[in-house]
Amino acid sequence: MDDELETCWLCGENGAQDPLDTHHIFGGPDRRKSEKYGLKVKLCHNRCHIFGPMSAHQNAETALSLHQYGQRKWMEEQGKTIDDFRREFGRNYL
Repeated sequence: MDDELETCWLCGENGAQDPLDTHHIFGGPDRRKSEKYGLKVKLCHNRCHIFGPMSAHQNAETALSLHQYGQRKWMEEQGKTIDDFRREFGRNYL
């Protein structure tokens, strides 16, 4: 995908005012799985990724929305079930 076509998953901005970061939907011990399965999104660095009140690292609702999106994406792309996701990632977000 061309950089100029990428937008923030949360707010839809193109990164012109606040550069876009790549955010691994599942972090910590599951970060490698996020990388392996392409479970990443673009987020505006300051407002939507790190510091803003609705940012992925500051807001539990945003983090849950991302986890739910990532789980649905994984299940659809892998042709798997909730139980399969739980076995792979240790938890169900749906």
